[in-house]
Amino acid sequence: MELKLNELSDKNNLNSHHGEHIILRLTYVSRYNTENSNIEVARILEQAQRNNERNGITGALVINENYFLQVIEGARPVINNLLKKLIEDKRHFSLQIIECREIEERHWNKWSMKYLTANDQNEEYVLKYSASSEFNPYLMSTSQITMFIDKLSKLQERQEKRESKMKKS
Repeated sequence: MELKLNELSDKNNLNSHHGEHIILRLTYVSRYNTENSNIEVARILEQAQRNNERNGITGALVINENYFLQVIEGARPVINNLLKKLIEDKRHFSLQIIECREIEERHWNKWSMKYLTANDQNEEYVLKYSASSEFNPYLMSTSQITMFIDKLSKLQERQEKRESKMKKS
């Protein structure tokens, strides 16, 4: 009987060491495959939001006509599995991991996938957090990326509040 209890204890220990309780933040950049249509981008976003919600992933995605910049957070095994899928995904290329680290708490916990765009309206913030006014996340540091996404997110939230107030008026 004691041997069976030890075996059971070992199995439980193995299961608890897969990292389900550890939260990872993964930041990556990639090039947008121009063969994708705008409809494909919308489909990517819808699918990501559904899958992320189901899998407990939160994050933010910044996209323009050339680049994807994404920060995702979730349980270690879930993020590892997602990374494998991202690497194999032909809708983008030149994927580079900017940061992958364990975190104590989520920074992007409000959204299954926050969608932001880098465009002419926020060019001043691109310039503020990078070396040029042209959005190129490959040339940004991890902290610049985080500050940039934070700023775009706050701008978008303010815009959404204004629009909501206008609808109520």
